[in-house]
Amino acid sequence: MGGPRQLLALVLAALAAACALTAPAAAAATKKGVSINNHPGVAAALADVRAGWYYTWASDTQGVTTPAGVEFVPMIWGAGAVNDTELNRARSLGTTLLGFNEPDMAGQANMSVEQALNLWPRLQATGMRLGAPAVAFGGDRAGGWLDRFMSGAAARGYRVDFIPLHWYGSDFSAAATEHLRGYLQAVHDRYRKPIWLTEYGLIDFTGPQPRYPDQAQQTDFVRRSTAMLNSLPFVERFAWFSLSTRTSPTGLYDGTTPNATGVAYRSVP
Repeated sequence: MGGPRQLLALVLAALAAACALTAPAAAAATKKGVSINNHPGVAAALADVRAGWYYTWASDTQGVTTPAGVEFVPMIWGAGAVNDTELNRARSLGTTLLGFNEPDMAGQANMSVEQALNLWPRLQATGMRLGAPAVAFGGDRAGGWLDRFMSGAAARGYRVDFIPLHWYGSDFSAAATEHLRGYLQAVHDRYRKPIWLTEYGLIDFTGPQPRYPDQAQQTDFVRRSTAMLNSLPFVERFAWFSLSTRTSPTGLYDGTTPNATGVAYRSVP
């Protein structure tokens, strides 16, 4: 029969085992994520793609079932979502908050820098880790939308913890990965904050209609770009646009079935 020390060790071990059973699952230890609209089959695709996190461009999951070990990250999409209901919902469902979605675009959140700055204290008051508004382009430009927002936030003493970015490449060759790397590096050099690449892919928006890569070009880019993103210490997270082909032709899954690009993205650690 053991002495007091052995009995104490057994009690502590039992308590540790009980805690392990009731503790929530930790988020997957990867940078890799996806953006999601709630289409048929998307929950199964999310479970299959092996992403560590996802978002829905909303403060809630939009009815998507979150797989065990996967983190949901809420977003306050635009000025209309800055209210107690949306902010409280976001705080109840996550610990990190994404700011406004493409406020520099008329078809998206469409906000002036001054409007975004005036609303920012409401987002900051959630106490969540907070990402800047995600501009559609020009995050590295002096005097651009993001530059003016970051300068205004600093002048007012507001908190911005990281910079979400969107990037779409019109060059479908192997050079696309270096184009993306250059943009990320330039933004990081300007603001010296962690980067989240929350939308990215190959889409050429320069013509009257968007032009898309073929599956081979897209799959090659996924392999090259994810290796690059995983190698950059200042890139905390990235999310391909998007999980489902119902959202975009660049999607990774047709319903519950991964296409060639989806298979490549699923294999990314």
